[in-house]
Amino acid sequence: MNRRIAAITVMILAATAMTWADTLVLTNGRRVQGELIGVSGRDIEFEERGAFNRRVVRIPKRDIARIEFDDNGSQFGDDRRDGRRDDVPPALSGEIPRGLRERQVQATAREPWTDTGVDVRAGQLIYFRTTGETRWGPNRRDGASGERNSPYNAGRPLPDRPAAALIGRIGERDLIFIGDDQMPFRARSNGRLYLGINDDVLTDNTGALRVTISY
Repeated sequence: MNRRIAAITVMILAATAMTWADTLVLTNGRRVQGELIGVSGRDIEFEERGAFNRRVVRIPKRDIARIEFDDNGSQFGDDRRDGRRDDVPPALSGEIPRGLRERQVQATAREPWTDTGVDVRAGQLIYFRTTGETRWGPNRRDGASGERNSPYNAGRPLPDRPAAALIGRIGERDLIFIGDDQMPFRARSNGRLYLGINDDVLTDNTGALRVTISY
């Protein structure tokens, strides 16, 4: 009997967790429940949540019909019934909402991590606006987006992301890719925010990226 009660309790808790979730509606009709993490270039980064497991997926925007949010039932995306485009909320259009705090930081290319002085919480939306460029090797100069067609390098903090691109760290372990994307990043964990560039050898670097953080 106790096992049965425990199993029912787990099912209820799982169902409750699924109730409070964002929903991706794909163009093929599939619905994916979870939480929107962020928008990066042409992709949506989304944490898919099942009854007993979670996984982070990246889905091209072209495959998404709309996103339904858990807070007030709002949504954005294409209305497939009449072909119109719904209004995109500021948080997903790249427009920075009013009333946010702002901090300007110089992310120096020779330092592994620059302390921004900003503490973030899980689920918080953070906006980055970056100018400047760094010199990270002979005849190598790039801005926040980093090197084009950058090869995989296991020595970098983010091996499969462009060299010299702007990256971040929340706390001690949660690495994030920022680049020059104008879309907001949704923090996955609580902690202090640090900024750096995605490079494996810093001793020959010069310059800095000037980053405005809105949070």
